[in-house]
Amino acid sequence: MESLSAHLIKRGKKLSYLLRHDKSYTFDEHGWREVSDLVANHGFTMEELCEIVATNNKKRYEFSENMTHIRARQGHSIQVDVELAEATPPDMLYHGTAKSFEDSIMNQGVQKGKRLYVHLSTTIEAAIKVGARHGEPVVLCIDAKRMSENGIKFFLSRNGVWLTEFVDAKYIKLSKKASPDLKS
Repeated sequence: MESLSAHLIKRGKKLSYLLRHDKSYTFDEHGWREVSDLVANHGFTMEELCEIVATNNKKRYEFSENMTHIRARQGHSIQVDVELAEATPPDMLYHGTAKSFEDSIMNQGVQKGKRLYVHLSTTIEAAIKVGARHGEPVVLCIDAKRMSENGIKFFLSRNGVWLTEFVDAKYIKLSKKASPDLKS
C-alpha cells in the first residue's frame, strides 16, 4: 500500500504536468487553470490540492485569491505569462545539471530547452539537488552581475527561483563544490 507522502508526491507530479505542460487545456494568459477542471476531470479533491500546494517544498504552485484557479509559478513549456517581476539578481547564481551535460553547456551555454526560461538557484546546495535529479550533479556558477550589467533581463518568481532566457557560456564557470560534503 502506498504511503500518504508517496501518494502526494505522485499526485504532485501529475499536477505539475497539468499546470505546466498540458497542451490539451486552454489556460488563461497568466497560466491559471480552473480547480473545478482538476476535480471533475483529473480526480483531484480540493483537500488534496490544498495539501499539495501547502506542502510542496519548492512552493511551485499558488491558488488565486478566491481559490477557484491554480497555477504553477514557473517551469512552463506552454506559452503563458505568470506575471514575473523583473529584478536585479545577486552577483552570483547557480545552475544545477548533470555531469553528462557539462561539456555541452560549457561550449553552448545554458539553454531553456522546452521551457520558457532557464532556472537558477541562489545557493550551491539548491543547485546540487536540481542536478542530482538528472544524474551525477554538477554546479555551474553564473556571473549574474555581469549578465545584468550587460543588459540581460532576470526575473524572480514568487517562490524565489531566478529565471532568464539564456546563459551564454562566457558567464559560466564550474563550481569546485559538486556535492554537499565537498569544500569549494
